Amino acid sequence: MIVWAVTLICIVFGVFVLQQRRKRRAAYPESFNTKTRTQSRHNVSAAPDVFSEETEVLVVGAGILGSAAAATLARDGRQVKVIERDLSEPNRIVGELLQPGGFGALRKLGLEDAVIGIDAHTVQGYAIHDNDTRESVVLSYPTNEASQKLQTGRSFHHGRFVMGLREEARKSKVSLIEGTAISLLENKQGHTVGVLYKEKETGHVKAIKADLTIVADGCFSKFRKGLVNASVEVPSHFAGLILTGCPQFKTGFAEIALPVGSSGPILVYQISSTCTRVLVDIRGKMPSDCEAVHGGHSRTRTPRITRYNIEWHGVLQDMAPLTRLATEHIRGPFLKALVTQQIRSMPNSFLPPAPIHLPGMILLGDAMNMRHPLTGAGMSVALHDILIWRDLLRGVPDLRDHSAILSCSRKFQRQRKMYHSFVVNVLAQALYALFSASDEYLRQLRRACFGYFQLGGMAVSGPVGLLSVLRPNPLILIGHFFAVALYAMYQIVTTSSCAVHRAVFKAAMVLVRACSVIFPLIGSELISFL
Repeated sequence: MIVWAVTLICIVFGVFVLQQRRKRRAAYPESFNTKTRTQSRHNVSAAPDVFSEETEVLVVGAGILGSAAAATLARDGRQVKVIERDLSEPNRIVGELLQPGGFGALRKLGLEDAVIGIDAHTVQGYAIHDNDTRESVVLSYPTNEASQKLQTGRSFHHGRFVMGLREEARKSKVSLIEGTAISLLENKQGHTVGVLYKEKETGHVKAIKADLTIVADGCFSKFRKGLVNASVEVPSHFAGLILTGCPQFKTGFAEIALPVGSSGPILVYQISSTCTRVLVDIRGKMPSDCEAVHGGHSRTRTPRITRYNIEWHGVLQDMAPLTRLATEHIRGPFLKALVTQQIRSMPNSFLPPAPIHLPGMILLGDAMNMRHPLTGAGMSVALHDILIWRDLLRGVPDLRDHSAILSCSRKFQRQRKMYHSFVVNVLAQALYALFSASDEYLRQLRRACFGYFQLGGMAVSGPVGLLSVLRPNPLILIGHFFAVALYAMYQIVTTSSCAVHRAVFKAAMVLVRACSVIFPLIGSELISFL
C-alpha cells in the first residue's frame, strides 16, 4: 500500500513539473535560444576602436558577490575590472549574517580578512521562541568532527563587510570603476562583448570590452528581466531597527520569534559589540508614503514614519508581537527604538533559479536566484557559487572560448544544486511558510516543528546542519520536513478531543498541506534541468 502511495505521489509530482516546463516554454520561448535580444542589450561593432577600455573579466556590481568574485579571479591571474554606481559604504538591513558554511567558503577563497576590524560578532546558533507556549529552544551549530570545535558564523554591519571585500579586491589589483552600467553590448554573432556605462564623476558614456562579463547587480537588477525567465515574488517585507544596549537571550545566539496567529516571524541578532538588529516580517505592501532611497550599491525603501504617525501606518500593529516574546529581554530597547528611529525596510523576494546561457556573459547572485532571508543563507550561497566558478574557470585558459564557458555554466548549475542552493532555497521558503502560518494546518505544522526541535538529538543536528549550510543534503532536508509533518499528525491523533475520524481527517489534511508547500518548491528547483 505504501509503495502504491509513493508511486502515485511521484507520478503527480512528475506531471506537475512537466506542466510547469511547458508553461515556461510557452511564456518565454526566447529563453531557449542563446541569441536572446532585450532592451538591455545593444549590437555594436566588435572593432577595438569602439571601446575605451579592455579587460579579461568585467564584473557589474561591487556588492558581496561582485567584490568577492573579482578578488578571487584576480588572484588567479585574471585582469579584472568592476563597475559599481556608488563606491561609498552601502547601508542595508539584510546581508548581515554569514552562516558557518558561508564563513568556511570565505576562508577557502582567502577572503577572511574582510571580517577583521569591522567589529563582527561570532554566532554560535539560534534561540527560537514560541509565542503560543512562551517556551524557547536553543539550537547550536554543529562541531567540527576533526577538531571537535564548534563551527561558528559571523554577523556584522552589511556595509562594513562590503567595504572589507572591496579592499580585498583592491589588494588583488582589481580596478574599481564608479559608474552606472547602462547596457550589455553584443557583437553581430550575439555574443556579449562588454558593457556600456556612464561615469559618475564626469558623466561621460564609455564602453568596456571584456572577454567575460559577470552580471552581479543584486536584488534590484536592471538586467534580470531580459536574462531570467522567471518573475520575482515579494510576499512580504522586513522592517528593521537597530537596538543599542540590548541583552541577548543566550550570548552568541541569534533569535527567531514565532508569532501569535499568522503574523510574520521576527529575527533578532547582534551585528556588533553594541548594536542588535531586529527584523520584523510584514506581509503585503508597505505603507503608501514610502520613498525609494539609493544608498550605497543597493536600493531600500524607507517609510517616512515618526512617533506621531506610527499607528496610522499600521507598522506598530505589525511589530507588536515582538513585545509578547517568550522572554522580555528586548521589550524595552525595542519600544525605545520604535519611537526614536526611522524604520527601514527591504523586500523579501523569491526568485527560483532559472538561468539562461548567453555567450560571453554569466549571471550570478540575487540577480539570478533569491530566497526569503529568514535563514540568512544568501551570502553563503553567493560565496559557494564563487568557489564553484573559480574551480571551473581554472580549466579555461581563454575566456573567449564560449563553448568552454557554456559547458562550465551547465556544470555550475548542476553542482550548485547538488551542494548547496537546492537545500538553501527550499529550506528558506518552506520554513517561512511554516513560521508565518496563514492557516490552521500550517499553524499545526509550526507547532510540530517547534516540538520537533525540543526532541533534541537528530531532530536538531539534522536541521541545524542544513540551516548552517554545513551539511546541505537534499535527502536530509526532505526527510526532516516530512518527519515534522508526521510528528504533527501524531500530535493531532493523540491529543485531539474530537472524534477519531475527525482527528484522522485533520491529520491527513496536515500531510496534504505539507505536500502543497514542499512539492512546488522542489519543482521550481528541478524545472531548469528538464
